[in-house]
Amino acid sequence: QVQLVESGGGLVQAGDSLRLSCAASGRTLSSYTVGWFRQAPGKDREFVATINWSGTLTYYDDSVKGRFTASRDNAKNTVYLQMNSLKPEDTAVYYCTAGVVRMYGSMWRRQSEYDYWGQGTQVTVSS
Repeated sequence: QVQLVESGGGLVQAGDSLRLSCAASGRTLSSYTVGWFRQAPGKDREFVATINWSGTLTYYDDSVKGRFTASRDNAKNTVYLQMNSLKPEDTAVYYCTAGVVRMYGSMWRRQSEYDYWGQGTQVTVSS
């Protein structure tokens, strides 16, 4: 079992930056692909970004490409999501998730590919 805890959310203004962290316990995170999803009020949870176990592969939703960057420090058992140039439409609860994900055919976008989920952290971007 892997327990995931997100942190780093908060209230910021449009154009600001935040860095989310996803810390793992229970088992090493280095065996897993880690994804970031978000859920805005009244909307379904959606894919944001993913990073493979070694950090050599990253994929992003078009809505965040060029603004968000996923990274990981396996020695610290932690994955990060650097979010720059934040927009009000980025407002959501952000979840990190881990799993043995098939890294082809956009499978990484599917929530069913991931086995472990954090409780989420709120990001609010004011205009």
